Amino acid sequence: MAFARLRTPGTPSSAVAPLPRPGRRRPRPLRPLTALAAGLGLVAGSLGLWAAGGSAAADTAAGAAAGLPAPDHVVVVVLENHAYSQVIGSSKAPYINTTLVAGGATLTQSYALTHPSQPNYYMLFSGSSQGIVDDGCVDVGALQQPNLASELIGAGQTWASYNEGLPGPGATDCSSGNYAQKHNPWFGFGNVPTTSAYGMDAFPSDYSTLPKLSFVVPDLCDDMHDCSVGTGDSWLQANLDGYAQWAKSHNSLLLLTFDEDNKLSGNRIPTLVYGAHVAPGSSTATTYNHYDVLHTLEDLAGVNAHAGNSAGAADITGIWN
Repeated sequence: MAFARLRTPGTPSSAVAPLPRPGRRRPRPLRPLTALAAGLGLVAGSLGLWAAGGSAAADTAAGAAAGLPAPDHVVVVVLENHAYSQVIGSSKAPYINTTLVAGGATLTQSYALTHPSQPNYYMLFSGSSQGIVDDGCVDVGALQQPNLASELIGAGQTWASYNEGLPGPGATDCSSGNYAQKHNPWFGFGNVPTTSAYGMDAFPSDYSTLPKLSFVVPDLCDDMHDCSVGTGDSWLQANLDGYAQWAKSHNSLLLLTFDEDNKLSGNRIPTLVYGAHVAPGSSTATTYNHYDVLHTLEDLAGVNAHAGNSAGAADITGIWN
């Protein structure tokens, strides 16, 4: 098994450099951080969602403080290796454009942070590449830094990931068929239970049983990496449109983003938000990147913490009702 190169957390990498952000407004003052609760507890029904003890009202207060909605559920789906112009406005992506763009919000200046894929996933999930500079398999559980899942667990919120092609719940295989561990950063962290990772067959049809926040990662074909834009677009419609439509009337959100572009457009990528509290057909031209998306997810979930470089990022604004 090959392993990604790890450096001491926080050490800058020449391969990992945030893009310049001209005209960026000053981020809002950050709220004080609270200590993460100790320990992990297993709760939340038949899917084995993960959380620890905490106040259920905290997310509402935190969301209000950030000027964001306080959704009951957020589903994040990550696709692969396509630039903004390859997807947004393309006839090859009819579902994305006629449903998610038309009925949701588009971040027209959304950027990934580096190449190749895997460091971007770690940045989106933990606010840092964690020293990872390639797509090699990581040592499962080797990292202990704060991340979105550990923050959710510490705040008493529920978390799960749904990974298409995962050989079995909690499986830590490097690869299997079209499944690739490099797209699932939660396996790199010892403070995220491997048993919180499921295949797509576990994605519930009763959306009210979803965790507070979850990631959905299609396989190497359906995420547009190996197959076409049309393949990924059809997969989204077949697997997530039911949730997307339900979310609009059930205080929930779908966030779609990409890990990186095709290396030809300055790493500008599609990022869309759809569901309750989103102004239909809206857009924002503010420059955002993966750290801002993580910062926003943390505030939407009310975890009252910001991992890594998310602490210096800003919430997504200008799209909410």
